[in-house]
Amino acid sequence: MNQLLKHNNMYKPAGFIYTILFMAVLSSCATSTAKTEMAGQPAAELPVFKVAAVPATTYREYNASLEGKVNVEIRPQVDGYLDKIYVDEGAYVKAGQPLFRINERTYQEQLSNASASLLAAQANEEKAAVEVSRLTPLVQNNVVSDVQLKTATAAFQAAKANVSQAQAMVSNARINLGYTLITAPVSGYIGRIPFKTGSLVGRGETQPLTLLSDINEVYAYFSMSEVDFIQFKNKVEGKTIADKVKKLPPVELVLADNSIYSEKGRIETMEGQFDKNIGAISFRAVFPNGSGLLRSGNTGRVKIPEQFAAALVIPQEATFELQDKVFVFTVGDSNKVASKPITISGRNGSYYFVEKGVQAGERVVYTGLDRLRDGAVIAPQAMSMDSLLKLKPL
Repeated sequence: MNQLLKHNNMYKPAGFIYTILFMAVLSSCATSTAKTEMAGQPAAELPVFKVAAVPATTYREYNASLEGKVNVEIRPQVDGYLDKIYVDEGAYVKAGQPLFRINERTYQEQLSNASASLLAAQANEEKAAVEVSRLTPLVQNNVVSDVQLKTATAAFQAAKANVSQAQAMVSNARINLGYTLITAPVSGYIGRIPFKTGSLVGRGETQPLTLLSDINEVYAYFSMSEVDFIQFKNKVEGKTIADKVKKLPPVELVLADNSIYSEKGRIETMEGQFDKNIGAISFRAVFPNGSGLLRSGNTGRVKIPEQFAAALVIPQEATFELQDKVFVFTVGDSNKVASKPITISGRNGSYYFVEKGVQAGERVVYTGLDRLRDGAVIAPQAMSMDSLLKLKPL
């Protein structure tokens, strides 16, 4: 029995080595077979173009909210019942046109009382003046004491003061009476009217009678991030921020339906500081609105153009994204492809503008990227950038 165990132990290492050798041979055969199969496959024919630098315009877009150049809250200056509403919601009115009428009876009575008080004060003034005129020669002739004249003169001055006070009361009553008719301070469109005829309105009301918007010109407010603001400062010429804002080119407005507004606008001003809550700074652009198409409360996107004398452009179809980065497949020696990340400085339509990652003249695969891997060999089918730009213009 012991001899049999010794016999088995003697031959075990040799058998183990033979097994390893056998597996190595099988692996070598499998690899050889795979290489043979790969070698037998023809290289994929894919369209390839050369990166070129061309004159182009790119746009940066920012969400915007629109407001009329003048938005006036129409509020009553006196308390009372709303007698008449002369306009309807959405109507266009001209400056000075009547809008609302508040019951004026109370204020008409106040004016009448103030006028009567003025007449009484004027009569007292005249009486005091007569008394001064009567006493003056008597004092000069030493008929009466000058004390009486001084007393009469003081009474005359008090009467004059009462007249002035009564005149102020009349003016105040007349102003209040005038406030019962509310007119349009500017030309524009009437907003919602929450009150109806007979409603009690007054100066303490939190809600305005309506909102009047002058929309001959419309403001578009948009915010720019810190990164975009730094790029704006670095790229736009000018010694100060105000100079840089003035030198910005005309901007476009994209409406809610993605159509382009027919009139171009200009950026007028910006806020003095960043909003610490959102890390952005607000700009204001103004657009002409003679047709009245734009209204307060509309939304859209402001497009700021940026001119490039020679920009590297790559069709978006020739790119793919991986982990928030954009890549292209470039074609190198022996027609082997390699993926490269690119930095995008802007876009226009179907094209990316490349800041870095590829150079002019490099060959890039146009389509069929889903079949490629780094190191794959292709059969490039040359196509010109001019043909791409004719098919899909910038």
